[in-house]
Amino acid sequence: MKAFILAGSGKSDKLKEKEESPKALIKINGREMILYIIDALQKLDYIEKIVVVGPEKKLRSVLKNFDVDVVEEGAELIDNVMKGLECFSDEDEVLIITSDIPMITPEALDDFIKRAKELNADFAYPIIPKEDTEKKYPGVKRTYVRVKEGTFTGGNAVLVRVGSAKRCLDRAREFFLYRKSPWKLAGILGIPIVLKFLLGRLTISEIEKRVFELFGINARAVISRFPEIGSDVDKESDLELARRVLAREVVP
Repeated sequence: MKAFILAGSGKSDKLKEKEESPKALIKINGREMILYIIDALQKLDYIEKIVVVGPEKKLRSVLKNFDVDVVEEGAELIDNVMKGLECFSDEDEVLIITSDIPMITPEALDDFIKRAKELNADFAYPIIPKEDTEKKYPGVKRTYVRVKEGTFTGGNAVLVRVGSAKRCLDRAREFFLYRKSPWKLAGILGIPIVLKFLLGRLTISEIEKRVFELFGINARAVISRFPEIGSDVDKESDLELARRVLAREVVP
C-alpha cells in the first residue's frame, strides 16, 4: 500500500505563528508537525511508498533524511490531491492524509485501514463519535455533524482507489468551490437530503448512496474510535493540546 501527505503552504488564520512556513512545518516540542505523521506511517510495515505534496523547497530541507518523495504543490487543495494521485497507478490503493494531525498513531491508522479494506470501497472515510473525542480530549472544540446513528466529527485521512478518485475530482472541485455556499451545495445534494440532515434523520447509508449517485463511486464511512485521526491543528487551542499530548510521548 502507498500513502501521500497533503502538506500545502496554506496556514490557518486562527494560529498565531508568525513564521512564513506552511502549517506542516510548525514546530511542536521542537519537531516539525509533518514529522509526526511520517513517523506513524513508517511504523506500518505495509506502507511501501510515501509521497508529500507541498512547497517542495521548504519541505525538502526538513525531509532530506526521510525516505519520501516530495512533489511541488498546486494552486489549491484539489490540485494537490491530483498531483499526489498522479504518483501512483490507477490500480493502487492509497491512503491520503493531511499533515496537521500530529497526535496520529500507527494504531489509529492501522485500525482505519483494516476496517476500510474490509468494505472493498472506492473511497473510505473515518468518522469519530463525539463522545469518544470528548472522552479522550476533554474540552476540545471540533465541528460535529448529527445523523440518525449519532453525532460525529470527520477524520483527516481517506483510503481511495486511485483510478476512481481521479475520475471524480472534477465534481469534487465543484463541491470545494461551493463549500461556503450552503444553498449552492443544497442544490447539488438535493433538498430532501438537506431537510433530512437538518432534522437529524439522515442516515449514513443514505449519505453513501447519494455520494454514489453524484460521483459514481462506492464510498463508505468507517466509524473510528481513535479521536487522534480527526484531531487537526487549526487554532491555538489545538496547538496547545498537541504540545501537551506529545510531550508525554517518547520522541525518537
